[in-house]
Amino acid sequence: MNNHLNIPVFRRVLIMTAVPAEQEAVQRGLLGRPGAAAFDVHLAGVGSAAAAASTARILATAREGYDLVISAGIGGGFPGLAEIGTVVVASNITAADLGAETQEGFCSVDELGFGSSRIAVQAELVARWTHTLQVAGVPVQSGPIVTVTTATGTSATAEALAGRVPGACAEAMEGFGVAIAAEQAGLPVLEIRGISNAVGPRDRSAWRIGDALAALEAAFTQLQEVLK
Repeated sequence: MNNHLNIPVFRRVLIMTAVPAEQEAVQRGLLGRPGAAAFDVHLAGVGSAAAAASTARILATAREGYDLVISAGIGGGFPGLAEIGTVVVASNITAADLGAETQEGFCSVDELGFGSSRIAVQAELVARWTHTLQVAGVPVQSGPIVTVTTATGTSATAEALAGRVPGACAEAMEGFGVAIAAEQAGLPVLEIRGISNAVGPRDRSAWRIGDALAALEAAFTQLQEVLK
């Protein structure tokens, strides 16, 4: 067990990213940093469905079992909570648009009684990674990360998501899919995002993907320290 926060020792870690640029950033962060854990970085595909299927397949066919699953990549940050170029470590992973529209407004799958749209993460592990990044001088925030099927492009949608998930810091498209596959395999899960743009009106000219990938890389330079 971890001596600081009573965290289990993770010997094999599966890291899922949507696209090659994210995969390469994670691999650069892990490169040349020896430690007790072994990391496999795989492509999940774009969107929750592809991410769930890819993660489930890898978990089911791996010759050796994994101890931890991480969904990693870049994403949008909610203004005032996660600025461009920062890192967000998820305190929970929520499928923010999984539910139904009603005359009274959005009704989550939880309220419909068909399951849960929220997957918890290990609070101790989130706190340790956040603290480690702070000490290393990496701008970081912990808070809910929402998974959406359609990336937000208007102020109205951003406000609606923030209302559904109070304190939401970041938005991405794969976290819940990775998380549900991990949960069904009985494994703990984390999500981490480098922030490339503000959640709200879509403005590609303001995106800073390079800064987001650099933040993601910086986060993974510290993962061995977190898990040791």
